[in-house]
Amino acid sequence: MKSEDKALTNHAITVCLEGGATLGPFKATWSTEIVSDVRELIKEYDSFLQGQEQKRFKYHLHDPVKRVSHSLVLDFKRVTGIYDQVDLHD
Repeated sequence: MKSEDKALTNHAITVCLEGGATLGPFKATWSTEIVSDVRELIKEYDSFLQGQEQKRFKYHLHDPVKRVSHSLVLDFKRVTGIYDQVDLHD
């Protein structure tokens, strides 16, 4: 695993849907110690856009700062884009 893959990353995810609706932003944190699907959501949506079939529909995004968990159930056929804002710290 690369050293940057071990670092804590804080994300704000916004999902854009057909017709102009949006979901979010959802704040979520990822690290090797925090189980969160934030990275998998982006990777799997990117794979879907490249022609792969969607195999997973439910994603959990964990925000340990506010102590909440967001569950997103998405059909990528209805998603027009996903914006992932990542807060980078030195």
